[in-house]
Amino acid sequence: MPGASAAGPCADGTQAAPADAPVIEVREIVTRFGTQTVHDGVSFAIDRGTLVALIGGSGTGKSVLLREIIGLQRPTSGRIALLGTDIGTAGAAALAAVRRRFGVTFQDGALFSSLTVAQNVAVPLREHTSLAPATVDALVAMRLRQAGLPPEAGAKLPSELSGGMRKRAAIARAIALEPEVLFLDEPTSGLDPITARAFDRMLRALVDDLGITVLVVTHDLDTLLTVADRVIVLAHGKVLADGTAAEVMAVDDEWIRRYFALRRMTGGNTADGS
Repeated sequence: MPGASAAGPCADGTQAAPADAPVIEVREIVTRFGTQTVHDGVSFAIDRGTLVALIGGSGTGKSVLLREIIGLQRPTSGRIALLGTDIGTAGAAALAAVRRRFGVTFQDGALFSSLTVAQNVAVPLREHTSLAPATVDALVAMRLRQAGLPPEAGAKLPSELSGGMRKRAAIARAIALEPEVLFLDEPTSGLDPITARAFDRMLRALVDDLGITVLVVTHDLDTLLTVADRVIVLAHGKVLADGTAAEVMAVDDEWIRRYFALRRMTGGNTADGS
């Protein structure tokens, strides 16, 4: 847990890694679908309190890797550790415990359409805690505020919100349990540039103010250049580049050159996946 100096058990029974240990460890991951090899020895580690962007062309397995890290999908081989828990060997109880320590949003937000925004945000609090209703309501209001939503948004259905507000509502639900790690899949996809940049600033605040570690799958160049601490590029089944945006742009690779040149010409917020 944050602030720990040595490994020890968390309150939920999972094993806490030392404070200086990586929050996410991906080691020699191989992923095959039939005869197709998507990952062929992908390795990297992510430290606590950083915002890391994962990019790559279509078919490089960015979203697949995210699903493997959170235990929704198994790689063919390799090892993934999340918050000190080996995702490949952990039992059901350990996986359930570690899942309470991270939040995730996919491209569509996956909000319950029949529930109000406040009720959506309250779902994990009611499922995983025994807090009094008044305490849940207070936490929901705080999460809405942290996600940049006005108080009145809580009473609305998802269908009554703009695309940007729905994405913020999904973030509010993802951070309801005060996660240590947040996983996002194309969070600014479909947003206009102004809304996308406001969303980026909100993510940066979650990292800087709450100490959350964020791994975001994205095509948005502005996200890479303005708020990401680090960029990991997947290509040819491996990590092609890993570093700051400036360091990645300096890599002598045709795809990287085309990626950054194309995003500059189109304004950054595109997702052609080339």
